Amino acid sequence: MTRNRRKAFLVSAALLGGTLLMTACNQGDDAAGSSSGKADATAAADKSGGKGVSGTFAGGSVKYLASGKYIVSVSGKSDQQFWIADDTKILGAGTICGEAGSKVDAPCEETDLETATKGGRSVDADVVMKDGAATEITERRASASSSGGGSTSEPGSTSGGSTPDAGSTSDTGETVVDGLNKGKGVNGTWYGIVRYVAPGKYLVDGPSAQGSGGEQQAFFLAEDTVILGGGQICGTAGSKVDAPCEEADLEKAAKKGVEAEVVIENGIATKITDGAIL
Repeated sequence: MTRNRRKAFLVSAALLGGTLLMTACNQGDDAAGSSSGKADATAAADKSGGKGVSGTFAGGSVKYLASGKYIVSVSGKSDQQFWIADDTKILGAGTICGEAGSKVDAPCEETDLETATKGGRSVDADVVMKDGAATEITERRASASSSGGGSTSEPGSTSGGSTPDAGSTSDTGETVVDGLNKGKGVNGTWYGIVRYVAPGKYLVDGPSAQGSGGEQQAFFLAEDTVILGGGQICGTAGSKVDAPCEEADLEKAAKKGVEAEVVIENGIATKITDGAIL
């Protein structure tokens, strides 16, 4: 009987030890799960802006870093990186999107912001952030004092060379896009071969009506640029009616080179006319 009791006790102790071991393992799994959850939260915080910065960065200059990731530079402050969220509100005033000179901010897409800030270009904008992600990006309009009043640029001349690049800088440290925003783009009419450079950017080879010679002149397209075809850009050759063309038509023709007249105001083409109808 004593031997049987001792055997029963040993069996009970083994069962109890197994139960305690299983409980300890389960607790270990829960702890691991909690640790993993914290790691995921940390990773999410890192992706949302590294330091989870919140605040308003007024008077900034926004540049592209990587897909969905940008940086805003404000004079006197450290540069701040930020992310674009699904609900980020982006408002344009002619450079990101919309029409320059319009009194109403235009709602833009992230693709518009990316195009405007790629290739070393920048956009003057105010950025509001929350936890490292932008909640609102508002392009700033050029002030009246910098919109061209007292500008010394002459029709047919450039403010920094005959073939400015959108990402290049002048002696003042401004990019060409910055100059356009401040009314420093070229003005005049050119006739020659129009060539494609990049989305929204072209060159015209030929003399200007002001007699500036046959140097190449860079220009940009705007949403309201009028493009008229006569069979080369679009439309039917020999037609007596000018055909309204799309930018896609011009881009296709300009990749091969197309003869046209280009009217430029402030560095932006206001009208492009197919040479076949001139």
